[in-house]
Amino acid sequence: MNERRILIWDLPTRLFHWLLASLVAAAFVTGLQGGNLMVWHGRIGLLILGLLAFRLVWGVLGSTYARFAEFVRGPGAVLAYIRGRWQGSGHSPLAALSVLALLALLLFQSISGLMSNDDIAFKGPLFAVVSKSTSDWLTGLHRDNIWLIGGLVALHICAVVVYTFLRKDDLILPMIHGHKRVSRTAATPATGGGWLAFLAALAIAFAAVWIADGGLLPPPPPPPPPGSIPTW
Repeated sequence: MNERRILIWDLPTRLFHWLLASLVAAAFVTGLQGGNLMVWHGRIGLLILGLLAFRLVWGVLGSTYARFAEFVRGPGAVLAYIRGRWQGSGHSPLAALSVLALLALLLFQSISGLMSNDDIAFKGPLFAVVSKSTSDWLTGLHRDNIWLIGGLVALHICAVVVYTFLRKDDLILPMIHGHKRVSRTAATPATGGGWLAFLAALAIAFAAVWIADGGLLPPPPPPPPPGSIPTW
């Protein structure tokens, strides 16, 4: 076979992938442990939201195989893939559906966490914009959603193991160095996603974190001056 090595995953996509994996693992640990770690759980949630905002923009402005328009396909492509007739680089049609589902669940988890509370000491940075009953409802959904996320993550890991070690289609190393060996002559390396696109995605990610952390909320009232409140 006449194989050649082409760039599939650009550096921002690879960094997003591994940073998101690390932060989701940390969010699981801190959230399930609770207690004093809830402060860090909230900070990690903000970072995850920033990463997701970056990825959504990068899915439009990024390089070829990072764009949603490139890998999100219709039912025909999914059926062709199941029948073994699909050929392409980057995410397969089924993997694309998994990516979209995981992004949607993580986005919901991040947003719901902004308005959640634990009835003890933790309140999300946007807790004040909803009623207590709404916050309690979102908190319940936030807790239940972790099992859906965990299931999709486990499915993702199983798929990677099956493809890499059983089907001999390595999915791990290309997400580290970005390149993959292909035999199709029609396959082209990733293009686009330059510095301007990266800076635009980064700026929107920072703006999303600032807003999520209460940047648009009015400042809290100043504490009363010393001695103005009776001590009895």
